[in-house]
Amino acid sequence: MNDIPQDTGQHSDRRLTLANARVAHISLQGVVKAPTYADAMPFEIAVPLVDLSRDPGGARERQLLLGDKFEVIEQSDGFAFGRSTKDGYCGYVPENALCEPTRVTHWLASPASHLYSEPRAEAPQSVGISFGSRLWVVGQTGNFAETPHGFVPAGHLQPIGRWYSDPAEVARLFLGVPYLWGGNSHSGIDCSGLVQMSLLACGIPCPADSDMQQSLGQAVPEGAALQRNDLLFWKGHVAMMLDASLMIHATGAFMATVIEPADEAITRIREKTGGEVTARRRLI
Repeated sequence: MNDIPQDTGQHSDRRLTLANARVAHISLQGVVKAPTYADAMPFEIAVPLVDLSRDPGGARERQLLLGDKFEVIEQSDGFAFGRSTKDGYCGYVPENALCEPTRVTHWLASPASHLYSEPRAEAPQSVGISFGSRLWVVGQTGNFAETPHGFVPAGHLQPIGRWYSDPAEVARLFLGVPYLWGGNSHSGIDCSGLVQMSLLACGIPCPADSDMQQSLGQAVPEGAALQRNDLLFWKGHVAMMLDASLMIHATGAFMATVIEPADEAITRIREKTGGEVTARRRLI
């Protein structure tokens, strides 16, 4: 088992606790009991997309993108245990998905792109990368930005710090993307992944799972009209409003990111699962 040891309760959420049965981060001494304590070593995701799992090689809980920073406290049997610095989520990734941290300068602001082996569209080899990936641009050749991983169309990139201003606009970029439990990319995304990607692209910090996201913003009073970028929550699900009546969400009901009237979705979810809206939050 790789669950965290028993603790005082302050760090009872293992998703956000940098500890397993063998080692805990040095900041947790006196809080979490562990055989050893270690400082974190900085790394970076070196592949286009990788699963972040609760156990080595286990089921996907979230996904990390090229250029995401990852702090590691244990490396064993081909896996690294650590946490994603963008949201504090802890888990395991394959060691071969990591590299030494780079000076990230840009992020992918188009829904998807490719890493080319040469700075030309006809280059024979390319690898797909997803919206939100982070890259170190070391030069430019024509219309292509050069990175340590390959060449990317420069028009697909924006400098770090130049963000979108409207989360709902970002969410629409994922319309029709297949639903994937724990997904965080344009290849597949889930409800909380859609919200997180939309907010991070606007420079707004956002946790990874829907139960954590209920702490965002301010409560919308019962009966008050909803507006663009408000979040609706159910147990285990979240959606974003496009206006007072339409919402966008990644849902297993349609196995895709879809737009539908909020009233219809609320009724459908209630009739199918008995679940009621648990929270309405206003971000902006």
